[in-house]
Amino acid sequence: MIGNEEELRQKFGEVHPLATAKTRPALDKYSRQFISLSPFLVISTADAKGRADLSPRGDPPGFVHVIDDTSILIPDRPGNNRLDTMSNITANPNVGILFFVPGFEDTLRLNGRARITDDPALLAACTINGKPPKVGILVTVEEVFMHCAKALKRSRLWGTEYRQDRGQLPSIARIILEQTCESGVDEAEAAKIDADVEGDYKTGLY
Repeated sequence: MIGNEEELRQKFGEVHPLATAKTRPALDKYSRQFISLSPFLVISTADAKGRADLSPRGDPPGFVHVIDDTSILIPDRPGNNRLDTMSNITANPNVGILFFVPGFEDTLRLNGRARITDDPALLAACTINGKPPKVGILVTVEEVFMHCAKALKRSRLWGTEYRQDRGQLPSIARIILEQTCESGVDEAEAAKIDADVEGDYKTGLY
């Protein structure tokens, strides 16, 4: 096993100067435009003990509000109330964010420090269907840079070659029931939860 960075770097070539120089301490016109086009991101957090977590966030393009060159606001929409991401932020403010734009194979990486805000004036900018979020994740940007397209090219994420039939797996509700019910799945309960989930997707997104 490789146990330190020196051993690791012996396996690879030198870092290209542009790969190092591309890291910026604030948003510029290109990162601002990328964020404005992005309907989806993944945010990484860790708790006070360093245990990591990842969470997706999505809304119409531009849902992340750029406040200024070093501040962005991510609205929090209704979910399952686990609050993993935001609980972590209250204990450890360090976050990493990966922005995606459908059709773009490049991505945008942003690292910084986050806080949870319930400031009505800030949250008003994130209103959808007349509903502002209860809280938002306010991120102070520390570094931001474009990430090359190799991962998305290898995965062909935006293509159809690897698209799978959703029917290959049961519904998320049934999967969780099977994972958690030692006595087996009650089919009536599974059908009801499936219907509740689909109903929530239609009426509970905001």
